[in-house]
Amino acid sequence: MTATSPTPETSATPPAPAPASAAALHAPVIEWFDTHARDLPWRRPEAGAWGVMVSEFMLQQTPVSRVLPVYEAWLARWPRPADLAKEPPGEAVRAWGRLGYPRRALRLHGAAQAITERYGGDVPSEHAQLISLPGIGEYTAAAVASFAYGQRHAVLDTNVRRVFARAVTGVQFPPNATTAAERKLARSLLPPDEPTAARWAAASMELGALVCTAKGEECVRCPIADRCAWRLAGKPAHDGPARRGQTYAGTDRQVRGKLLAVLREALTPVPQEALDAVWDEPVQRARALDGLVADGLVEPMENGVYRLPLS
Repeated sequence: MTATSPTPETSATPPAPAPASAAALHAPVIEWFDTHARDLPWRRPEAGAWGVMVSEFMLQQTPVSRVLPVYEAWLARWPRPADLAKEPPGEAVRAWGRLGYPRRALRLHGAAQAITERYGGDVPSEHAQLISLPGIGEYTAAAVASFAYGQRHAVLDTNVRRVFARAVTGVQFPPNATTAAERKLARSLLPPDEPTAARWAAASMELGALVCTAKGEECVRCPIADRCAWRLAGKPAHDGPARRGQTYAGTDRQVRGKLLAVLREALTPVPQEALDAVWDEPVQRARALDGLVADGLVEPMENGVYRLPLS
């Protein structure tokens, strides 16, 4: 799952039936999902809408294997939004650990506060209410409404976009950013009834995560290989943008991670010299620390000490 921003399918009137070509995809993908879906804690009934929301924040640009232990510890400590909302935001950053992109922790904390203040501590079910929460965009709102409440929405993460690009459009990769054409296609592929549409959203996402992957598709395992437009065209290459691996070593992001690790592990404010010790290059170190302060992840105090945010 990624942070792309789809446009959900919502309508006050009954949706039109899916085209025959779309309907032909639904049953095999959903049947495959029924057999092969991973047993993930946020898919269990006891997870509830809050568990689904937490998972969606954590899974952005982060693999499931890294999310699982942090997710389970998070829900054990904060089983409801109100439990998190009453804690300082710095505690959310501390509990986020090494998941990366720690501003997600602050956004999740802000969402928990809004849920507690506006909705009595219950994650709202309406898409418009969800998208009004801090840190929640179109993708997350659609995902929570679909996965937690069984609603009919086009949930377009990177995995789903790749499945649709190959199976329907006939290209190897989707564009770098979600396009209007992709959103229109996703809406046209939605099953007409809500329960099936919600199952389709989860199933197509799982297919992209496990079988139709970016690094290597496994067509022998794919339930729709016999009708995949890209496969039937001979798998033409270079139909999508080049995928470049993200560098990390030596970047400001690495320095930020090292600085934040010191602050997370400290129970008291941290002096400047303790932060200076984690990175030799002073200009880059200062730039990374200034960025953490600007992002609200670190609070400077008097006498050159720093701490995780309290408010």
